Amino acid sequence: MRAPIDCLVETGWLAAHLDAPDIVILEATMHLPGAGRDAVKEYREVHIPGALFFDVDEISDTASPLPHMLPSPEKFSARVRKMGIGDGTRVVIYDRTNMSGAARAWWMFRVMGASDVAVLNGGFEKWRSEDHRLETLAARPRTERHFTARLNSSLVRDIDDMRAMIRNGGVQIVDARSKGRFAGVEPEPREVPRLGHIPGAKNVPFTDLLGESGTLCSPGEIQTAFTRQGVDPSKPVVTSCGSGVTACLLALGLARLGNEMVAVYDGSWAEWSAADTPVEGATSPPNAASG
Repeated sequence: MRAPIDCLVETGWLAAHLDAPDIVILEATMHLPGAGRDAVKEYREVHIPGALFFDVDEISDTASPLPHMLPSPEKFSARVRKMGIGDGTRVVIYDRTNMSGAARAWWMFRVMGASDVAVLNGGFEKWRSEDHRLETLAARPRTERHFTARLNSSLVRDIDDMRAMIRNGGVQIVDARSKGRFAGVEPEPREVPRLGHIPGAKNVPFTDLLGESGTLCSPGEIQTAFTRQGVDPSKPVVTSCGSGVTACLLALGLARLGNEMVAVYDGSWAEWSAADTPVEGATSPPNAASG
């Protein structure tokens, strides 16, 4: 396993570099269906100075019936160019909940070939609790720059890849959902035909990687979270969840340990449960818009 990559920045560091011309700050807050919160409205009311809103749901394959699937490289490039993000720009991403939206955006940038991208450890809530500067005015538009998308397909898996993995073995599948959702005894936030999990998957709830302050756990604690579930963080891993968001937080955690080639199953349970696929621990819904 390689040395850990620079995938996190601390609030103190960002406060000291807010005005650096080569840094673009993005907010990528996402809320679960039924949460009763509006991420865009919250951003417009107050945000970290200079931050632009990165809409994971809009910067996606909106023609897909599945939620926030990866967009084409062309669409991604067009959106981030307008944000003033170009080749050589350093990107720092935060969110307001559990760092999973920021992790999803971080993963998207890496899939599209960007390497100088990091997540703000603890996100907006830690920033605000430390009384760092906030902004209520719209962020100043940035000059459009050229962004070259170079698709790194090794970081993403589709349903055919997952079927082959189950058939051939050799790759660890790790599910980021809660233990109850993984077991099929708790409802999913989105309506799905079946509950349960992908056969052979291990369960490391993404919350196991977060400390009480909402920051990512230490490398030692992250290592323990995986190994106690029978996962070797140094070997190939594909992460999954409900719709490909919290799976990215597991990928972020493993990157901290030096495993930067973790792939994410983009369709995750939203796709797997609706296809002609084997399921373990399944029960029949009802579903509920919570959990």
